[in-house]
Formats: sequence, structure tokens, C-alpha cells
Amino acid sequence: MTPNQVTAARVAAGFLAVAIFALFGRQTWADLGAIALIVASIALDALDGYVARIRNLATPLGAQFDILGDRIIENLFFTFFATAGLITLWVPVFFFARGTITDFLRSAAAKAGRSGFGRNSMLETRWGSALVASRGSRVAYATLKCVCFCWLGLEWTVERSSGDALSGAAAFGLRAVAHSLVGATVFFCLVRAVPVLWEGRRFLATSAPMPARTFGVSR
Repeated sequence: MTPNQVTAARVAAGFLAVAIFALFGRQTWADLGAIALIVASIALDALDGYVARIRNLATPLGAQFDILGDRIIENLFFTFFATAGLITLWVPVFFFARGTITDFLRSAAAKAGRSGFGRNSMLETRWGSALVASRGSRVAYATLKCVCFCWLGLEWTVERSSGDALSGAAAFGLRAVAHSLVGATVFFCLVRAVPVLWEGRRFLATSAPMPARTFGVSR
């Protein structure tokens, strides 16, 4: 498989997971299968980069497609769990706004010939590269998202399967852990956006203006 095919597969796994959550009633086996698909969708995020490196298929377009896959997965799961009542709607709104702004800056950088990771990245500072592009940061963020989505999926499964039988203490514990994981994910996401916002501003300042268009009647 090519890296782009791996990215498409993880997006498909994410949509399939949400479809299973939404369409199957209180069937625990189906919800657990959906949680397994969440893990697969996050794990494949590491696989596409690995395939690109070992097969020398890394391209600026592939890097942008990988980022697009991240955006789809984040917005997909957070929107679903928000509509399910497990988290506030402001969480997917935050991820949508953050993704839109940072991707806009990446697009401006790409027009200046700076895209992807490595030497040609838009990030020139060491601290920016460490927070955004380093393997440790990417692995930590992917792991946190995986744990967060899986825990929300587990909470969804337990609440639907137990109904009113779930004790108040157990429900409070599930919800408290879920809120902590979501809060940590939002915070980490915000921290990783700071270098892109800080270093991306120079590409807006140096962008060439669009030629003016005039409209009028031919003479």
C-alpha cells in the first residue's frame, strides 16, 4: 500500500467505528469492535509515515494529506461524542477552528515552498520543531488521542449497556476520567498549535498581494 492509501484506510476505519457506535443498539460486542477500530485508525497514522520513509514516497502532497486525515479523525470522533452528550460541543468547535487556522498558515507556507516535516518544514526554531514535528511529540499526542477516544467509547458502551444499573459513583468516575482526558487532549492540541501560529505569521507578512481585478464595460 502507498502512504496515501494507508491514510485513506485510517479515515475509513474512523467512519466505520462511528457508524457502528451509531447504528447498533446496546450490543456490547459491536461497541467493543468500534473501540478496536478507533485504535486501528490511530495506529495507522504511524504506519503511513513509516511506509513513506522506507519506500522513499514522502511528498509535500502526502504530508498535507496526512494532516487532512488527522483533521477528519479528530473532528469525526469529537463531533460524534459531543452529539452523544458525553462532551461539550465546544470541544469539536475548538478542534475545527484550530485546524482551520493552522492549515491556513501551512497553506501559506507551502506557497513559499515550505511544507511537510524535516529540512523543508515551515518550522525553523528548535522549540517549534520539538513541539510539533518531533517523533516524541507526535507519538505522545497520537497516544493521548487514542486513549481519549477509546475511553469515551468505553463510557458510551457502559452507559448504554448498563442503563440505570450503573451506580452514581461509577458513572461519576467514568465521566471524571473522560473530562480529564478530553481536557488534556485539548491542552496538548493548543500547545502544538503555538509554534505553527508563531512561525506561520511571517508567511502572511511576506505573501505577495493578489493582482487587482477591474470590472467595467468594454469600450
